[in-house]
Amino acid sequence: MDFLTSDCVMGNLSFPEQVFKSLLFAPGNKVDILSKLPRSSPDASIIDLEDSVPTDEKTNARETARATIPELKENATKMGLFVRVNAFGTKHFAEDLSIAISDDLTGIIVPKISSKEEADQISKSLSDFGFGNLPVMAGLETVSGLIHALEIAKHPQIKWCYFGAEDYVADLGGVRRVDNREVLLARSQMSQATRLGGIHAIDMVVSDFKDERRFLEEASEARSLGFTGKLCIHPDQVSLANKAFQPTEEEFAWAEEVIKEFEKAVKRGEASIAIGSEMVDEPIYKRAQTIIRMCTNSA
Repeated sequence: MDFLTSDCVMGNLSFPEQVFKSLLFAPGNKVDILSKLPRSSPDASIIDLEDSVPTDEKTNARETARATIPELKENATKMGLFVRVNAFGTKHFAEDLSIAISDDLTGIIVPKISSKEEADQISKSLSDFGFGNLPVMAGLETVSGLIHALEIAKHPQIKWCYFGAEDYVADLGGVRRVDNREVLLARSQMSQATRLGGIHAIDMVVSDFKDERRFLEEASEARSLGFTGKLCIHPDQVSLANKAFQPTEEEFAWAEEVIKEFEKAVKRGEASIAIGSEMVDEPIYKRAQTIIRMCTNSA
């Protein structure tokens, strides 16, 4: 198997090319902030129409997003670009689709998706507005959303999911903890669901943008759980996310050797081999593929 294909195969699942290690939010009603999005070189930028925009600014945010999208695409052609709309079922959702969404986008982000049925309705709405082929990033940030994570992740139009810890814990009736123990199960459920759905999992925000240590610790936890990137709310967090989810040179070299030697072994009819003092079999081979994917298939 050629491990540097454009569509990386892991087991029986095929993952899309676009891996976003860093995804930077900016309020849709703040023109000056939106124009600065490319400066920190995030893998993707998000024009937010939801939480960061007050109700009386929603109309302005939609119009600003529509006007800003072409400029951002022209100035940062390698940067993914999303608009996060307001949740399905709110009075703002249809107007967001009508005014702020464009074919120039990498995709649309829909927060608080709670079920497959809701994902189907969102897909129909997008089709009604002429965006039936626009990829969706689903926000899993309610108890229902996490319970139905697998069904949502398998929806054909959904290509990424992000975890929203603050909304999830509020819906759960729990309490946020510094050690994230209260969201470990939810993050694990989500990463497992996206793995089976063949899509990418994006980790939660760190609201204290000055706490670099916490950001890096959370990103390390997320990567170990199978997440491929992290949401950022400040430009300073972008470089931290890019570093945290980028395999080291040592990891890359190890993965190249494992893949090369294991594929030779398979051709000889062997299912496991020793590389140095390490026994390598198919699960180790798949882990090596993941490392290569993160190194080569970034957006």
